[in-house]
Amino acid sequence: MQPSTLRIAAIQAESVPGDVEHNTVVAAEWVHRSAARAARVVVLPELFLTGYDPGCWGDPAGDVVEDDPRVVPVAAAAAETRTLVLAGASWRRAGARRPTLSLLAFGPEGSVRPAYDKQHLWDEERAVFEPGRDGSTIVVDGWRLGLGICYDGCFPEHARAAADDGALAYVCPSAYVVGSEHRRDLYYAARAIDNSTYCVMAGLVGQCGRLEFGGGTAIYDPQGRRVARVESGTGMAVADLDVATVDEARAINPIERDRPESLGGRHTMVVEPADASKEATAS
Repeated sequence: MQPSTLRIAAIQAESVPGDVEHNTVVAAEWVHRSAARAARVVVLPELFLTGYDPGCWGDPAGDVVEDDPRVVPVAAAAAETRTLVLAGASWRRAGARRPTLSLLAFGPEGSVRPAYDKQHLWDEERAVFEPGRDGSTIVVDGWRLGLGICYDGCFPEHARAAADDGALAYVCPSAYVVGSEHRRDLYYAARAIDNSTYCVMAGLVGQCGRLEFGGGTAIYDPQGRRVARVESGTGMAVADLDVATVDEARAINPIERDRPESLGGRHTMVVEPADASKEATAS
């Protein structure tokens, strides 16, 4: 039976470019802090384990691979706390020509698996990473969580596909540079209200290589309201996702019920510009 609530922690933290060993130790510390708040799921920012710095991408030393000993601290923390940890990394599959920009799942039993590969790649990402081909949903204690990464959340149909698959929350760790706050805060609130689901965004903060990130870590309820946020610096946003809150939002705003199967064709009406010469004669 699905529990009515699921406690989730979204982490806002700094990452060191290309230093997987350092970043995994920091990640493990955040897992333990989240577990102290009774979180069942812990979400770390986009490319946290590798670092969001185009200058270090493409170097195999910054890629995480299967059975990578450097990520053991995160796997151990997940096992010790019995939590699911989602952490961003450059993931290179055996024999692959290019890595994927992925979200790794560290299970409470100590497993490490790629859970999702980013499908919508941003400018410099396209030169290095292979885009993901499929969407992904992960199930925790009966809760279906749709997965995205940063730019994915800018496309309404991406979160919609997760909701159509039964997701009650859209989890989208990100890395937004300083100056893009106006877009960042709009996108994830919109994805929540679009689908009457929770939306969880864990944002990178601070300097990472030549880029500076603005955080914005927040959890939005199914009506697009922030229920938890990290205002500045490093920290965590913790919230209980509640099935009753999803049901309430869907009763108030029954988008799925009222969405037609098709919007039909498209009519075009052209309004001719006024004839200036005729207007002058008439006057």
